[in-house]
Amino acid sequence: MRVVGVNIPDGKKVETALTYIYGVGRESANEILKEAGVDTDKRAKNLTGEEINKIQSIIEKNFKIEGELRQIVKQNINRLKEIQTYRGTRHTKRLPARGQRTKSNARVVKGHLRKTVGSGKRKAALK
Repeated sequence: MRVVGVNIPDGKKVETALTYIYGVGRESANEILKEAGVDTDKRAKNLTGEEINKIQSIIEKNFKIEGELRQIVKQNINRLKEIQTYRGTRHTKRLPARGQRTKSNARVVKGHLRKTVGSGKRKAALK
């Protein structure tokens, strides 16, 4: 089943299934279902066409989602880079922007690049 151009899993409850849309979390999913008058315990595969249309129209009317939201986030980050704020420079250098330590952690952001001598060696068994 597709809602607003996103495939929604059939076997999950509607409340959880709506969170597969970028920009819709638990709280906003509950708001959408309450406004549409759909039971939150209902499975996504059991929705009628009328209920799907109600949900879709509410989402399109009240929420910024998917591509539009991603574009807004990207513009915000680019604005920070342009005005050369601290956060913008952290984004440019691909480092954590929210105050996390980088001396011992931040492997996800920095990548698996190790700068010590012994870290890049192959194990003796592989030689």
